[in-house]
Amino acid sequence: MQIHSAISDLRAALSGKGRVVFVPTMGNLHAGHIALMTQARALGDTVVASIFVNRLQFGPNEDFDKYPRTFADDCEKLAVAGVDLLFAPTESDLYPEPQQYQVDPPEIKNQLEGEFRPGHFRGVATVVLKLFNIVQPQVAVFGKKDYQQLMVLRNMTRQLALPIEIVGGETVRAADGLALSSRNAYLTPAERREAPRLNRVLQAIADAVRAGNTNLSQLEQAAAAELDAHGWKTDYVAVRQQGDLQAPQAGNGELVALAASRLGTPRLIDNVEIRVNV
Repeated sequence: MQIHSAISDLRAALSGKGRVVFVPTMGNLHAGHIALMTQARALGDTVVASIFVNRLQFGPNEDFDKYPRTFADDCEKLAVAGVDLLFAPTESDLYPEPQQYQVDPPEIKNQLEGEFRPGHFRGVATVVLKLFNIVQPQVAVFGKKDYQQLMVLRNMTRQLALPIEIVGGETVRAADGLALSSRNAYLTPAERREAPRLNRVLQAIADAVRAGNTNLSQLEQAAAAELDAHGWKTDYVAVRQQGDLQAPQAGNGELVALAASRLGTPRLIDNVEIRVNV
């Protein structure tokens, strides 16, 4: 696996590499990330991963400096997964001057995750567009666990007419249903036993909607109440349209139930896609 930090070196290394598939990350990789690399391997000729902890997407109350950085271990995992090139820029490589031009997503940037992480999606969209321009892939793979991020980036790519196919990777879960996340390492043993409840309440919403329950507000409130009754501090539970994460409209059977809740120190997110006949 080649590793490059300079943009010019990466571009030179990618010359003539055929169909390029790109998987951006912030490092601290787990099995969910590696599943995306494996998926990418089947989609093109050359797999490029990136590791960059992006300051722009961290809010004032989110500690950028404490984000786990496990570069050596990450490199070993990527090499085993068959990644061809790793782009690992420094801040000065990616932002040699203040990034005054930024991508401003639509109002969804202030909803769901955006309500609790102001400015987050502006930072995500800006860095991803910049990475797209550097790598110039034909395909990019993002995990469905960060569902709102996937939706924002898919719609950005379409509206800006970027010649890139955005592919969503299914969420990788532990045997008890907990979505794999770097944050899980901060759960105490008791919290880890409780954590699968997040997925269970979302599955219960999905089952109810598929069975014909249309009282989405009641389902959302009941799920949040169940979490909070077991020691969680819930930011939101919501059922939205998959394509734009707006409130469901009549005739749209492509829905998703999403939640974010804090269990002890870690803040966990999850989602379950719902398809119903309309």
